[in-house]
Amino acid sequence: MLGEVPVGAVILRGEQVLGVGGNRRESLNDPTAHAEILALRQAAAASGSWRLSDATLYVTQEPCPMCAGALVNARIKRLVYGCGNPKAGAVKTLFQIPEDTRLNHRMEVTSGVLASECGDMLTAFFRSLRATAK
Repeated sequence: MLGEVPVGAVILRGEQVLGVGGNRRESLNDPTAHAEILALRQAAAASGSWRLSDATLYVTQEPCPMCAGALVNARIKRLVYGCGNPKAGAVKTLFQIPEDTRLNHRMEVTSGVLASECGDMLTAFFRSLRATAK
């Protein structure tokens, strides 16, 4: 796990890791500190450009609208994610931002990679969190 919540992201250019991130909203008191955003910041710094048009982002869960929009803005070539996000999914579930023809960039999307494992991990984490809060 790369952060407080088992949502992790990694950006690769070929086999080179450009950036990694884990959800850190709570520890940073930053509503934008999602795994994808942190990985994008690292990848842009590592590559020396905000354009990541030859990179692939892998993430545990379907990105939210903020993250999906950031992926479009970064010109990510391909997105691969595990489980869907029924409350905030902006790739296939609630919105289809990365494939919206009205935007200036679209990307290849592969969904459902290890979906049950990713979903089980998130479910177990939040179940544990609720039990600890009681």
